[in-house]
Amino acid sequence: MDISSAQIKAEALEHDISVFELFSIGVGPSSSHTVGPMRATNRFISELIDSGNFNRVDRVHIDLYGSLAATGAGHGTMSAAIKGLAGFVPETINIGEAEQLMANNSVDGVLPLAGYASANFAGGAPASTEKLIYGPVVTYKESDITLRPLTILPRHTNGIKVAAWSGEKLLLERTYFSIGGGFIIEENEEATGGSSLENPPYPFGSGAELLDMANSSGLSIAALKMQNELSVRSEEEIREGILHIYQVMRECVGSSLSRIGYLPGALKVRCRAAQWHRDLVSEDPQKSPEYALDWVNLIALAVNEENAFGGRIVTAPTNGASGIIPAVLHYAMNYTDGIRGCGQAKREQVVVDFFLAAASVGALYKKRASISGAEVGCQGEVGTASSMAAAGLAQVMGASNEQIENAAEIAMEHNLGLTCDPVGGLVQIPCIERNAMAAAKAINAVKMALRGDGEHRVSLDQVIETMRQTGEDMSTRYKETSMGGLAVNVVEC
Repeated sequence: MDISSAQIKAEALEHDISVFELFSIGVGPSSSHTVGPMRATNRFISELIDSGNFNRVDRVHIDLYGSLAATGAGHGTMSAAIKGLAGFVPETINIGEAEQLMANNSVDGVLPLAGYASANFAGGAPASTEKLIYGPVVTYKESDITLRPLTILPRHTNGIKVAAWSGEKLLLERTYFSIGGGFIIEENEEATGGSSLENPPYPFGSGAELLDMANSSGLSIAALKMQNELSVRSEEEIREGILHIYQVMRECVGSSLSRIGYLPGALKVRCRAAQWHRDLVSEDPQKSPEYALDWVNLIALAVNEENAFGGRIVTAPTNGASGIIPAVLHYAMNYTDGIRGCGQAKREQVVVDFFLAAASVGALYKKRASISGAEVGCQGEVGTASSMAAAGLAQVMGASNEQIENAAEIAMEHNLGLTCDPVGGLVQIPCIERNAMAAAKAINAVKMALRGDGEHRVSLDQVIETMRQTGEDMSTRYKETSMGGLAVNVVEC
């Protein structure tokens, strides 16, 4: 039997998660360990300003808990937290300015609070990168952050506590949790799963409801999701926003293909995307179907190498799984009948429909389980992305709603139990190759679903619930702590 609707959070029945939250522009290497902490400390500064105590601050301190502390060094967590205090936000961060801040800070320890942003902080318009020093300057460095890897706070393993003082007087203290995909919640804040579409016309809380609503209304999965998005934005804004996300993904690939040498860190992992690209252009100038999987592998590899470099990335739905959807979308645009060679307007519609269908499935994982590797292992990141990509590809290949749901289910079913065991705490091994493998699984899941009529024994709701339960049962060693699996069996250097 399918999961009872009584098990779904009440807010999930009334709200929906926007495509622009599941796909957000940020920086690498991790949505939960880099993007989330930057947003958390930036939000703290915003709350400090709102409290009226901002200009009284002469000391700050950060504590990192659980997985953030255990693998923070490899994920750039401490640096991201410092940058958030300085006013940077993931969506608009000027990477050159941010790295210069960190270089200067490592020498003199000087940290200008909110010094690299306007007064628009988290929750409002993205902060600009114009340097406007108008707040206090304190002395604080990465090395001053307290790491507590063995302390797991009650709500989530990714905990971050931030405090500000004036002398011995505590002005403000907040605890945040980075719950995956760059989403953050405060300690006493209700976890709504990131729901931002509060009054959508089709408030689905399960895969079964999604199918029922789509079929009864005569809409495709993508068209239903578009109707929900229209509750807060115009169609033009939605289309432009999605096409911009797609463009950033393509720019990410282009940036990666210019890199040579080794990825950052002690593992000395060689950059492969640029050489693979040169080889493929030479071997396959006409984009023959024979080479389709090679190109899928390349796109996934390129995106995740750029992520490892800390470059500009799109969470999809997390940074660690950010290569899967671009790779599968590349397959859709170049190797599927009716899309390859079609006009610009048709190709743009394909992109929009792909993202909308993928986001519909991603919202279910976010509401009903988790997309955090630190909470449920890599099945929650790579598995979810593979399932989302399968839904998107099935949608644009003309699948029925039942076939779309089937493709999404197949992709996750064969990622169940996937552990998160990054070697050296770096988002490199096994993360980069794992994206390519999961992209191939998504494509194969669609091929299998399209051979059927949509009827299948295991539902998407059942596989999501199985993923959630598997994550609960999984040893903490395999949840982004680098304390088990490949992380302890592969010598770092």
